[in-house]
Amino acid sequence: MRSLIVIMMGAVLVNNYVLSQFLGICSFLGVSKKQDQATGMSLAVIFVMLLATAVTWPIQTFLLDPNKLGYLQTIVFILVIAALVQLVEIVMKRYTPALHTALGVYLPLITTNCAVLGVAIDNIDASYTFLESMVNSLGCGLGYFLAMVLFSGVRSRMEDAKPPKSFEGLPLTLIAAAIVSVSFFGFAGIIENLFG
Repeated sequence: MRSLIVIMMGAVLVNNYVLSQFLGICSFLGVSKKQDQATGMSLAVIFVMLLATAVTWPIQTFLLDPNKLGYLQTIVFILVIAALVQLVEIVMKRYTPALHTALGVYLPLITTNCAVLGVAIDNIDASYTFLESMVNSLGCGLGYFLAMVLFSGVRSRMEDAKPPKSFEGLPLTLIAAAIVSVSFFGFAGIIENLFG
């Protein structure tokens, strides 16, 4: 149980895919302007990460590895993720059309969101069991959610700021993202020693 907590907390805080490993930046910068869009996108990413892990781990373990087809890992994982994103998009369009419209082009971009693919591949590379992989995927998804919600709050405060002309728009957004990212480096070392 202790190792699962360490995996979860490490994925959320220390190895945050957005703020520490810089994966999934496209949607992080594109959908973090409004709190509701950031929350909706985060929930969709969590769902896809969990489903992708639940499908890709058995495929790798029981199909690719025994048949020495590990070199097909990236192609197979991308196809699985693309199919799952299509499922999420269909469900979202049917049951939450306003959110589907608000997310716009960023929802199909989950297919190419390197954070989702990165989690699936990292679970295999770390030799996690199925349960550990699911816990890590949930932690990575929650870390993505935390980063999106925090940065959404920062961006809403930035709208009231009067930066110099050269910092308006994207430059100020990137500087704010860097500061939020640096704040997460303070968690390095804490999680590993939490239960020491």
